[in-house]
Amino acid sequence: MDRVLRQGVGYQFGPGGVEPLLGGKRAVVFTTSNTPRDDELASSATPWKTSGRRACSTFCGVEDFLRRNFESIIMSTPEQRKGWLDEVRTIVRQRFPA
Repeated sequence: MDRVLRQGVGYQFGPGGVEPLLGGKRAVVFTTSNTPRDDELASSATPWKTSGRRACSTFCGVEDFLRRNFESIIMSTPEQRKGWLDEVRTIVRQRFPA
C-alpha cells in the first residue's frame, strides 16, 4: 500500500502537517489470507481494520472505502478462486462504472 498511496499521490506534507490528496475518492482494496473468515471478522486488530483503513480514509482522504478479503487461500479450490475473480469483476464494475 505504501508504494501506491505514497507522498505526492495519496497525501502531501504542508505547513499544517499531512494533507490528504484523495478527498471525495472511492477505493476498493482486495486482500487474501489464510485466516478463517469467522476469525478475520471477529478480530478487531487485523492490519486492515486498523492501519489500512486509517491510511486510506484518514491519511489520504478516501471517503468511500470497501475492503474485500478472500480466504482461506490455502484451502481454496480452483472453482472458488474463479468465483472470487468473478466477484472482483462484479465489485469493480459496480463501484467504478464506465
